[in-house]
Amino acid sequence: MKKLILPLIVIIVLTACNDEPPFQKEINQIFKPQLKDDEPGGVVMIVKNDSVVFSLAYGVADLKTKEKITSKTLFNTGSISKTFVSNTILALSLEGKLSLNDSLFKYFPDFKNPELAKKIRIHHLLTHTSGLPDNRRQLLDSAFLITAKDEENFAPIKLNDSLLFEPGSRYEYSNPAFNGLALIIEKVTGRKWQEVVKEKIFDSAGMKTSVITDGPFPETGVSHAYLRTASGFIEKDYGEEPTFPAAGNGGVWSSAEELIQYEHAIQRTAFLTKDMIERSRTITEYPNWQSTEKPFIGYSWFIETLADGSKMISHTGTQGGFYCDYVSIPSKGIIYVVLCNIPVQQEPKRAQVLEVLQKYNWLD
Repeated sequence: MKKLILPLIVIIVLTACNDEPPFQKEINQIFKPQLKDDEPGGVVMIVKNDSVVFSLAYGVADLKTKEKITSKTLFNTGSISKTFVSNTILALSLEGKLSLNDSLFKYFPDFKNPELAKKIRIHHLLTHTSGLPDNRRQLLDSAFLITAKDEENFAPIKLNDSLLFEPGSRYEYSNPAFNGLALIIEKVTGRKWQEVVKEKIFDSAGMKTSVITDGPFPETGVSHAYLRTASGFIEKDYGEEPTFPAAGNGGVWSSAEELIQYEHAIQRTAFLTKDMIERSRTITEYPNWQSTEKPFIGYSWFIETLADGSKMISHTGTQGGFYCDYVSIPSKGIIYVVLCNIPVQQEPKRAQVLEVLQKYNWLD
């Protein structure tokens, strides 16, 4: 696997003060009113080409220890994790170990309805168009889901005897689809999928501290997530949030700095070919599409076209009290990452940030 050698990145670490440059002050004001110094908070980083032009951390990673959040703090990235699983599937397809056109039946012959499994292809899982109902909470109680890993979360899916719609005809966001993809990685490699992601992506991108949930882990060395209640903050992460151990859909823990490295690694073809990256970041249009909503997703990535025609690639992440956002505008050299251990509005804040970037010509 090709190793990535990153160029020197200029990092500008900001502190809130009255003499901040206008651009930095306006970005700070988007987040500062909600993220307090002595409460759960987050970190925001914005990169232009190889320079970090905004990096500011707010609040604490752990209310017990009062450890301050930094750009190196590990957060659970929620559904941003899906892009790691997707990219590992794509890497395995390039190696000839699987085909994106393989049916689910090839890997899960124990589906209750084999004909249903034969209809669904790997690419349908990657694009959230499989039509598989998420029936986990109907068949599994919350106490079980507190510790249930990928296999236990995908088991109820195999009991479905009908689909919500024909594969490829509509979009329906699916967490268990990515539990299934994680299990496919294990089936074709004979190894734990977390190890495969580490080898193919973390190591290639130089993500030395990023980890993936595997059972009751990690318990230390990471931020904890919280929800605000009338009586104060309550912790809401592993051990409190059902399905948290189902890591295929939300198990990656990373820092703002290492997610920047991840995006740079993608753009520099560290673990995928240029053609595969382009395909994964191109909207998938199925011939049997029937929804009134136009397609907007590639292989796990959400894709929008900005006013000037530039392509914006993104994925949000929400799990328990973790709220995250990951945005790349490759043609502009822009990468924007937000990792929070308390609920924030991801897309409204993203829109505000984009307005400021436009105002100060960072999107030129």
